[in-house]
Amino acid sequence: MEKNGLSESVAIPEGIEVHVDNNTIKVKGKTEITKLFNTAQIKIKKDNNKLTFFVEGVSRKSKSILNTSLALFKNMIEGSNETYIYKLKVCSGHFPMNVVIDKNKVVIKNFLGEKLPRVAKILENVLVKVAGDIITIESNDKERAGQVSANIETATKIPNKDRRVFQDGIFLVEKAGELIK
Repeated sequence: MEKNGLSESVAIPEGIEVHVDNNTIKVKGKTEITKLFNTAQIKIKKDNNKLTFFVEGVSRKSKSILNTSLALFKNMIEGSNETYIYKLKVCSGHFPMNVVIDKNKVVIKNFLGEKLPRVAKILENVLVKVAGDIITIESNDKERAGQVSANIETATKIPNKDRRVFQDGIFLVEKAGELIK
């Protein structure tokens, strides 16, 4: 690689295939995950059993880009063999809420007595299940599972109301194996 920059290598575990094409990485274990690292500052190179990330410059921003890229790649490796599971709880104190899955959307009906349903988008390769007042989100891609969870939470955000009084909404209670406090 070049000089005047930061670089870090990550060992590729056995049983996992990694293909690099420009800044697109494909990780294949039990499942396949593809991610485009679309930052122009990062360069990715594969050598035998190692993947090296290089960022030009030694500034705080370049270090953060390097560390973010490393974390995303490690999540891809972990996700190629495991499934990330997020759990959300439907809390309705004022009006009974109905949550339904409709193709690639989560439809929330009767939220705070509203006539129009609220909608949250489900990204592809993410499985969403509703069982009573618990919504389960499963995906091998941690980034997508987290984004769908955030989409659902944001859909039930109440503007200009006191959260201590209006505690209605859908809230994250369990995140990829750890409980939220």
